[in-house]
Amino acid sequence: MARRSPEDMAEVVGGQATLELGPLADALGFHIRMAQTASFRGFQRSAGMNWLKPGWFTVLSLINDNPDITAVELGRATGRDKSTMTPLLRALEGQGLIARLGVPEDRRRHALRLTGAGTAALAQLAVHARQHEDSLESLAGADKAVVIRFLQRVMATYD
Repeated sequence: MARRSPEDMAEVVGGQATLELGPLADALGFHIRMAQTASFRGFQRSAGMNWLKPGWFTVLSLINDNPDITAVELGRATGRDKSTMTPLLRALEGQGLIARLGVPEDRRRHALRLTGAGTAALAQLAVHARQHEDSLESLAGADKAVVIRFLQRVMATYD
């Protein structure tokens, strides 16, 4: 697939017909969001998992690496609030990928763990995530460190 120039991106957004972007054409926030969305769609396509939702790989990875993490801790780690974390966890539980276990000392809290199916899904996703990350790194090239520092400054400033 041919790469689009920034000028072409100003004409085509999200596969839509030609649009005038006005001030969005030079808006960093708009381009950060569009890049994130495009990156996720590319990951979803390469993984061949249409059911995959944004953030699932991150959440599964964090639960795997931090058994018994709570939803509140997971929300803090991913920058999600309860209104988005709760449906995400319900969906993962509904897919049989995670289990919520009661915490004996606090019945309001639940510890999160991957199920066997969750562990298998994460292993499959990890292969695609590595390939996707390699693709992003090749796009960034020598500018990778600069891009990461910029994104870290954005997070530090607004979080």
